[in-house]
Amino acid sequence: MINLVTADEALKSYYLDVVAEQLNQNANPFLAAVKESTADVWGKEVRKLARYGVNGGIGAGTETGNLPAASSNKYKQMVATLKNLYGTIEISDKAIKASESNAGAFVNLLNAEMEGLVRSSSYNFGRMLFGDGTGIIAAVTDITSGVITLTSVKALAEGMVIDFLDKTSHAALAAGRTVLSVDRATKKITVSGTTLTSTDVPDDSVITLQGSYNNEITGLKAIFNTSASLYGLSRTDYPFMKPYSYALNGAISESAIQTAIDKIEENSGSKVNFILCSLGVRRALQALFASSARNVDVMELKGGYTAMSYNGIPIVADRFCDDGTMYLLNTDDFTLHQLCDWQWLEGEDGNVLKQVAGKPIYTATLVKYAELMCDKPCGQGVITGITEG
Repeated sequence: MINLVTADEALKSYYLDVVAEQLNQNANPFLAAVKESTADVWGKEVRKLARYGVNGGIGAGTETGNLPAASSNKYKQMVATLKNLYGTIEISDKAIKASESNAGAFVNLLNAEMEGLVRSSSYNFGRMLFGDGTGIIAAVTDITSGVITLTSVKALAEGMVIDFLDKTSHAALAAGRTVLSVDRATKKITVSGTTLTSTDVPDDSVITLQGSYNNEITGLKAIFNTSASLYGLSRTDYPFMKPYSYALNGAISESAIQTAIDKIEENSGSKVNFILCSLGVRRALQALFASSARNVDVMELKGGYTAMSYNGIPIVADRFCDDGTMYLLNTDDFTLHQLCDWQWLEGEDGNVLKQVAGKPIYTATLVKYAELMCDKPCGQGVITGITEG
């Protein structure tokens, strides 16, 4: 017989491992290529020593002369706060009771909830990888008759619950609004609740996922924002914290890609092993390879992904990558530091399914405390201003 006890046990004993693997390996090809580690986690923070420069205790000399003076490796401590990543499922009491005598129906119920959880979590974790940690998704440019025009709808989808924040103070102007529709051609959305006006939400107000302002992982946009400090270190004081950047402002070419790769290796000794780009840049690359009658090689990646390649380096296009942008990365320099892997939040009674107060609904929440860190920002690069295909 199916009841809350058996449902709870199924979530803990069967679904946890399956969902954790899918979120770790199948959420995003870049994330799948990044190693995970519990090392360097101290309480609520990641404290990691980053080595830069070279050991100065080397040199050449005469047969009877003095040996080189000792000079140890150079280190600086990077510090970041672990971010709290959540994913919640919801099951009604009616649905559980309707499947009490039908194990197949119960399994279908849980499978549907887990698939929805993985799909929405993968979407948002993929989005965070390209963010700057603030969680800001877009800015408002106009509101007319409740229709909201934004700077971008690339990271928005129906069903997301969002907050509108003041552009300067980031105080909440309208919180917990569900996205009802997204018009990608005109960059317009509608949301639930009372009709918003430009008085409620002025132009330039920003949007974040519910409660997520300044709570998301440190993504690529933060790593490549050289005007701001990173992991508590000033880019001015520590130039090794600055990645390579090249504004192409034109058509992509193999020469431009190779020049960037060579500059990264020349400046930092780092080897690029992963390329991320926007969908439009991938189309431009496909056209470039076709124009030169070059065969497009395809690679199999960890997590079951496939990708085209450039000189043995996988090229992965991602919907959340900024238009006209190509990142050239060394995944060996990235680590997802975590306090633990995905776990269910348990109550004092050890149960993961909990009734929502005053409602015939039960929820269960997955949690992971983690932060993405790049040991060697100077070993990464980006090409911007690429004309898309």
